[in-house]
Amino acid sequence: MSARKILFLDRDGVINVDTGHPHVIDEIQFVDGIFDLCTLACDLGYQIIIITNQAGIAKGHYDEEQFQRVMEWMLGQFTKRGIKILDYYFCPHHVDGFGKYKKACNHRKPEPGMILSACVDHDIDLKNSIIIGDKMSDMEAGRRAKVATLLFFNVLSNEEADMSNNIKKFTELSDITQYLKDK
Repeated sequence: MSARKILFLDRDGVINVDTGHPHVIDEIQFVDGIFDLCTLACDLGYQIIIITNQAGIAKGHYDEEQFQRVMEWMLGQFTKRGIKILDYYFCPHHVDGFGKYKKACNHRKPEPGMILSACVDHDIDLKNSIIIGDKMSDMEAGRRAKVATLLFFNVLSNEEADMSNNIKKFTELSDITQYLKDK
């Protein structure tokens, strides 16, 4: 079996609107174009892995069970549309957290731990993979893991991409979908 090319997606801000630690199904609002983007990526031979920091767990806004419940519902929404999510990884840690979650962690982006764990669990070809994130920490995690294509998606444009690191910036998922079609 040959190595998989992966579309790594950040969750809050890329898949769903980042409303500030969304953790209840009723709070989840999908970003316009996410299902079209994922359908095209699958058609182009990419498999999809979600990588997401979840500091809300560390800070006591919600627990892992609530996070898992929302993730299962979200995955079901993709499945209903014929989109298979290969896997997802999350980091519940934060240096400003509480209890067992209060710590620096090599899985918390900008560290590449979630991507590297995915590489151990799944045979991934990083030279033909893509990461889409809405924060520079997503881009840095991708760069550190040596993901070939770094796509910075930020609707609000409140964070500037460092274009010197081969990061391409987009403000609409439909533009990323077109980029993938043209690639």
